[in-house]
Amino acid sequence: MLGSSVNREATRPLYTPEERRRRDSSVWTIVQGVLAPLQFAVFLVSLVLVIRYLWTGLGYEAAVWSIVAKTALLYTIMVTGSIWEKKVFGVWLFAHSFFWEDVFSFVVLALHTAYLVVLLTDAVPPQTQMIIALAGYAAYVINAGQFLLKLRAARLSQPATEDLTDNRMEAA
Repeated sequence: MLGSSVNREATRPLYTPEERRRRDSSVWTIVQGVLAPLQFAVFLVSLVLVIRYLWTGLGYEAAVWSIVAKTALLYTIMVTGSIWEKKVFGVWLFAHSFFWEDVFSFVVLALHTAYLVVLLTDAVPPQTQMIIALAGYAAYVINAGQFLLKLRAARLSQPATEDLTDNRMEAA
């Protein structure tokens, strides 16, 4: 009995046809498509600034503002992502198809929030603050990888006619 349940879970498509339709017609899909690469670009800049500070001791304020900006984008993408899940899957978070990505997103949020807490309370020295930020960034990279793998799986699971349409649109 357990084996058959596991097989059904393994073969369950990422999106039902109705979920795919809702995903494709939702403005929140576009919002996520804009915010995700923007957050990644801010992450890359911030990562350089944090490493620069840790390496040279220079640019603390720039590093702090970059981490705050990255964290604000993280919160924004989390809120808009939960709206997207509600529109597509009917639940605010932890939709079956994105359950583990959402779980790990909370780890990322916790680490970023911990950074804000230690920054605002001055509870630890600046170097330790930056290490906490880097831990949040490492978790973010893992989480981003989860989502990229899921997006790839979604693309590979599309019917062949949709793949042709997508390819024509990309070529244009």
